[in-house]
Amino acid sequence: MSDITTVAVLGTGVLGSQIAFQTAYNGFPVIAYDIDDAALDAAKERFSRLVATYRVEVPGGARGRADEALARITTTSDLAEAAQADLVIEAIPEIADLKRSTYEKLGKLAPEHTIFATNSSTLLPSDLAASTGRPDRFLALHFANRVWKFNTAEIMGTPETSPEVFDQVVRFAGDIGMVPIPIHKEKAGYVLNTLLVPLLNAAMGLAAGGYAEVEDIDWTWRIATGAPLGPFQILDVIGLNTPYNILTHGPEGDLEIAAWLKENYIDKGKMGVTTGEGFYSYA
Repeated sequence: MSDITTVAVLGTGVLGSQIAFQTAYNGFPVIAYDIDDAALDAAKERFSRLVATYRVEVPGGARGRADEALARITTTSDLAEAAQADLVIEAIPEIADLKRSTYEKLGKLAPEHTIFATNSSTLLPSDLAASTGRPDRFLALHFANRVWKFNTAEIMGTPETSPEVFDQVVRFAGDIGMVPIPIHKEKAGYVLNTLLVPLLNAAMGLAAGGYAEVEDIDWTWRIATGAPLGPFQILDVIGLNTPYNILTHGPEGDLEIAAWLKENYIDKGKMGVTTGEGFYSYA
């Protein structure tokens, strides 16, 4: 068991809401923070859907545990309230300046003992550490989408991260039902995304360039590898906002793919599984 007893999650999008719910499902009181009432209303809808999902897919979920988890979650748009937790997990959009400004505010509000953890998929924790004001108590804690099923938690520190803090977060990951994956030194993309992102980008490049249809790209991958999902099915699960935000901060080739993604899907409200349609329809 870790010494962490209270947890806050900043950002209640697809993955942030899952992190909050998984943590609450395993007995922790959770503060779920987002910027305004509209975002929190959307979060409450996500939490309600997660209750239904856990009832069906997670052992014990149908015996009241999913409803108990929901009762442990408090929502707020007050960053000062969220900052009082023992562990603050940041899951806001993948925009470096936004993350840095958030950490600068958070560092002034949180008690000295509070640990900060970023769920960033693309930024190294050392890119953000200085803005936290507590680099020894800062590291990355990275989750995969559908955390209750694909339950890895990658833990990655910086050279300044306290070994005791690192070990504490590894224990916490186990406490919330994850399989901890300690990463010994900083690596952009951790283990999972180092393997996954090149696949997803290659798939989008093929479709955006007119080389093959989305369905045929997915068929190729599934048949050739035996994988249960093709890259576009994976993108729909992730949600298209995340890859779009990443691509818009990449080189010229990535910008072209981002423009294709925005024009053909995002601008049409096709954001993936959560909206009922992305590359595929889920109605």
